[in-house]
Amino acid sequence: MRSLVVYESMFGNTELVARAIAEGLSPFAEVEISNVDNAPGDLNGGVDLLVIGGPTHAHGMSRKATRADAARQVNGAVRSRRRGIREWLEEFSCTPAGIAVFDTRVKAASWLVGSAARGAAKLLRHNGIHLVTEPESFFVDGGSAPGELLTGELNRARGWGEKLGELMRAARSANAG
Repeated sequence: MRSLVVYESMFGNTELVARAIAEGLSPFAEVEISNVDNAPGDLNGGVDLLVIGGPTHAHGMSRKATRADAARQVNGAVRSRRRGIREWLEEFSCTPAGIAVFDTRVKAASWLVGSAARGAAKLLRHNGIHLVTEPESFFVDGGSAPGELLTGELNRARGWGEKLGELMRAARSANAG
């Protein structure tokens, strides 16, 4: 099985989560990880599981203006510079066997702070794409920008990666039988 983890990260937290997810997936699949700036637009059917993640900005997926604001907060030192997952999702083609989405956001009710993962899931479902599991959020401290991941979130991300691997292995076994 081959997996691709595509992430958008402004301050580094989403990248750390993506790497932890990839680590959790690694016993189940060959895993490639890519910043959205470098992610391929055409997956050519070579990916069994696509995992997509980004930070929550202004209640959802980032936009050009919210990325510019994030860059101003850290004097331009952001990780994803050219595009976000919103733009990438509008461009990519080919549907892998499974897709999962995650985000990083402040730990508060999603109706209050929003969720990039829920926005990505809605966009994918609108295009007829089924997710292998519900969107997942990983939490950062909201006290200051850029905020840090809360204690235990990287372990939780590894565990989520393992869960994804197990789901894909079970699906593959069911299809083989």
